[in-house]
Amino acid sequence: MEAPNLGSEDGVTPHEQPRNRPIPRRYTPDEKAQAVRLVRQLRAELGTVKRVAGQLGYGVESVRNWVHQADIDEGRVGGTTTEQSERIKKLEQENSELGLKG
Repeated sequence: MEAPNLGSEDGVTPHEQPRNRPIPRRYTPDEKAQAVRLVRQLRAELGTVKRVAGQLGYGVESVRNWVHQADIDEGRVGGTTTEQSERIKKLEQENSELGLKG
């Protein structure tokens, strides 16, 4: 009698996908802007980001990152703006197409 195949060490058989892995969600610019507005309106209260994220059904870290990026884009804090990031990505893509390394 042959021993049954119990799968790999991680408990996942070779032809079985792990369960409970969330599918990443893409948020629209309007959804992000709404979350940032709500956080800023309620900013005086502790736990504002968590509360807004919960009410909208968004991830806490996503909302926190959107607020931080909005602060950068508006010049409230230092950092790379969204516009600068997009320009850098475009230049890196052009370099890649030309065979240049950065």
